[in-house]
Amino acid sequence: MSDAAPDTLTRTPVARALLKISAPMSLGILGVLLIGLADAYFLARVGEAELAAIGFVYPVIVAVSAFSIGMSAGANTALSQAIGREAPRPHVARMTFYATGFGAALGCAIAALLALSAPWLFAALGARGAVLDAVLAYIPWWAASFPILVVTMILNAAFRAAGDGATPSAMMVLTAVLNIALTPLFVFGWGPIAAFGMAGAGIATLIARAIAGAVVLALAIRRGRLSAARCEGPSLRASIAEMTSVGLPAALSRAINPAGMALVTAAVATVGDQAVAGFGAAARVQSVTLVPFFALSAGLAPIVGQAWGAELPDRAREAVRIGTWFAVAYGLIAGLALWVFAMPLAQLMTDSGTAAEFTAQYLGIVGWSLAGYGLVIAANAALTARSRAAWALGLSLTRIGLFYVPLAWLGVSLFGYAGILAAAVIANAMGAWLALSATQVNDLTRARWRFLTAPAAAMQRLSRPRHG
Repeated sequence: MSDAAPDTLTRTPVARALLKISAPMSLGILGVLLIGLADAYFLARVGEAELAAIGFVYPVIVAVSAFSIGMSAGANTALSQAIGREAPRPHVARMTFYATGFGAALGCAIAALLALSAPWLFAALGARGAVLDAVLAYIPWWAASFPILVVTMILNAAFRAAGDGATPSAMMVLTAVLNIALTPLFVFGWGPIAAFGMAGAGIATLIARAIAGAVVLALAIRRGRLSAARCEGPSLRASIAEMTSVGLPAALSRAINPAGMALVTAAVATVGDQAVAGFGAAARVQSVTLVPFFALSAGLAPIVGQAWGAELPDRAREAVRIGTWFAVAYGLIAGLALWVFAMPLAQLMTDSGTAAEFTAQYLGIVGWSLAGYGLVIAANAALTARSRAAWALGLSLTRIGLFYVPLAWLGVSLFGYAGILAAAVIANAMGAWLALSATQVNDLTRARWRFLTAPAAAMQRLSRPRHG
């Protein structure tokens, strides 16, 4: 194997490189989403307490998982820029080794903190009696699997940074297939396997992640993506500093959305239980609709990172341009589809006529603004890959904290459920404006529009980027 980095994306046409990574990643991301839906489906058949427990567990594990996403974003930025600079492959493999070791250590610390704090944390969130017991049966198993998740996501990022979208996608699909297949066995029992109920879902997650983690680790070593061999290159301290400077803001950026959604759901709860059920069903449909946006971001990150590392800013701008137009085009098509099929989808996802009405209203109205949210997702990926993770954090924080949450509470107090929908549309529209502004100011687009400079100046004061 040559020491030269043979994995550069800087010589492949941008559109082809983007398709090469994003297309397979869409399958992997969809597989991960199906795990949550399958858990809810199986646990609903165990009992009401278990289904309610999932409602308490889900936002917490999404927020905790933001750390693994942030670390993978940091690894992608550092590794893709190193590959773009044509750093020798042993150097890149050594950087990956540092990232996985550091990620595993922090993952263990976070897992221990979650497991130890679970009783009072979920009690503070309102879980009581049988529901709290179900939560506490699940959390230790999920926490034990968390360090494996962190390592797996960092290694997946290493493959993507080198232009390989198929391997991480296959690992995500493998995890999903194993998890969905094992969950009913451990939840309900089968043959010699006892019925573990809520704990069974956690056990299935641990086993699935352990198997997939072992496979991706073996592949990374075999293909030269991971190596502990000493070589000249960046030190442990320098590598970790580079990754955490991107990873920590990226983790906070990913945690903002579920936290904001929890606050918006609380606003929806003032309308009634049926509104909450309908809003939750709409959110699940929306999560599937957003898969192409997240797949796009998975492709943009290594392309922009490598281009910036290779000092090819025009190539990075071309990737952002293609991503922007894709987000707009797909977002409008998705909005049309959600508007046309709003009621059939609502009836499929709910068991109540009233809840279905709330779901259909959300899909038919908010769906038209998803292009704006897609622009935010694409901009965040490009900014993070350009070592501007603080800008991505500011963009997410502004969309959620300045627009969505305050307007949702104001809107519901004035107009009821319609106010929630208006808040979502405004937040997505303003997010799109801010996303275009941020990419312009950070030299990720050739366009220069005056109407984009004002919001960029405001975000610049929030972000204060220090690294180029």
